[in-house]
Amino acid sequence: MKPVRTIEAPLPKGVADFLPEKAAKIGFIQEKILRVFDLWGFRPIITPLLEFQDVMAPAMGGDLREKMFRFDDRQTGRLLVIPTDITPQVARIVATRMKGYPLPLRLSYSGRVLRHAALQSGRSREIFQAGVELIGLVSPEADAEMAAMSIEVLRSLGFDDFKVALGQVDFFRGMVESAPFSAETRDLLRSAISKKDTSAVAEILEHEQVPDRAKEELVALPRLFGGPEVLAEAARVVVNDRSRKALDNISQVLDILDIYGVSDHVTIDLGEIRGLDYYTGITLEGFVQGVGEEVCGGGRYDNLTARYGFPAPATGFAFNIMALLSALEKRPEVEASKTGDFLICNRNRDRREALEMAKRLRKKGFTAARDIISRDVADSLKYAAKMNILYMIVIDAECYRDDEVHVVRVADEQGITVRKSELYRKDFPLSFGPLRGD
Repeated sequence: MKPVRTIEAPLPKGVADFLPEKAAKIGFIQEKILRVFDLWGFRPIITPLLEFQDVMAPAMGGDLREKMFRFDDRQTGRLLVIPTDITPQVARIVATRMKGYPLPLRLSYSGRVLRHAALQSGRSREIFQAGVELIGLVSPEADAEMAAMSIEVLRSLGFDDFKVALGQVDFFRGMVESAPFSAETRDLLRSAISKKDTSAVAEILEHEQVPDRAKEELVALPRLFGGPEVLAEAARVVVNDRSRKALDNISQVLDILDIYGVSDHVTIDLGEIRGLDYYTGITLEGFVQGVGEEVCGGGRYDNLTARYGFPAPATGFAFNIMALLSALEKRPEVEASKTGDFLICNRNRDRREALEMAKRLRKKGFTAARDIISRDVADSLKYAAKMNILYMIVIDAECYRDDEVHVVRVADEQGITVRKSELYRKDFPLSFGPLRGD
């Protein structure tokens, strides 16, 4: 017999196949996120995989535009793109398709986007996103709602060691606009502050012909992160009206988050100014212990829908599902995967009873698969363990009475014999004490 030739089937760099175990974990995370969105009154929206480049361009910042995948549309001759982010798509839909809807709009989504990445970066080009957009409200309560939802999702996933960092981009804008900095100097300051490099900020300012007070404000900015005491420190540092209004805004958001009872998970980072050209107010980033990147991010973006002719204030945020997956896989005590309930191993010739049993279990909301292959119980148990199935039901007229089956807990192969009627009780998994070793 000739050996089977292995066929190579490489994937492009930056994308991956997800086998059932990991796909189940991704599905688990998505369900948790979308359930919270649903509970908070957000309605799902599905965006297209393709857009015209000239339609998307107005809503994309320069960085995201550079990361688009582009190709020709044979039907129209126009350039098509695969979106790099879903929020601009939602802005387009709201502005062009939902003008007649009453505000505010609470919209949620879950999907994948593609972004070019440097070949040597090792970063994925596929981004799994799940997020919300709250459109039509310019209110601290709307901004607080985003932070509170992000915290609720992280709690629902079993995390406790996490923080959501709040920033306010107008705080920085007020500083640089209160002094005659050149555009080049502003860019240098943005870069140094985003790196929290106080010495670099001081070096940039050393030869600038601006008031000493303006220099003192900017040098202090990288250090303005931590708890609520940061606001008092910031108030002592700044004197310009725009920065002070930003502090008042973030203070109002914190007061509302205190009502939600989530303040322990909130930090303040006034030196977080990434996305300055996009965000217009409060920003948020979520971080989980042991993960080197944010698991969620977003903020207020009041100018986006106006680019499609429909001015409306807006705020939103999105989860990076793969970052969440990485966090969960580092925490084995956190359940992050789906399990099957039952595998039915039929030792009788007649398959009717096994099929009927599977059907009745599914009607009760359990997952049930029949082990169609003829093999012994030990091999069926190995299969169940590999497929992450909790229990195996053995139907065998030679070993048990007609009204009985044997149920085995796959994890430790401990089993009990039960009446068939017990399998169909609604609370079966909860009342099945002996099987769980109680």
